[in-house]
Order: sequence, then structure tokens, then C-alpha cells
Amino acid sequence: MRPRQGRWIAGVCAGLADRFGISRGLVRLGFVIFGLVGAGEIAYLIGWVVMPKDP
Repeated sequence: MRPRQGRWIAGVCAGLADRFGISRGLVRLGFVIFGLVGAGEIAYLIGWVVMPKDP
């Protein structure tokens, strides 16, 4: 779930970090690196559409 608090753009990285119990900064860094090397932007947009908001 994408949280309403503590998010930057859409909360995808924060939601993934909370789900797997790892640092939000580490997940954000991973998306940046993946975006430079692969298709991180596409994965982020898919996560934005698929992940529900926190109630």
C-alpha cells in the first residue's frame, strides 16, 4: 500500500520499503539506479497504478 505520509512523489518506494521492512532511501536509490540502467521509470509507473493507497 502507498502511504499518505512520508512519501515523495507517489509513495511507491515508501510502500515497497514498508512492505519488505527495508530502508526507504535504499529502495529510492535502487529505483534511481534501475532507471539509469534499465526501465525504472516504467516499473515506478506500473507500481503507481497497481498499488492501492493506504486507507
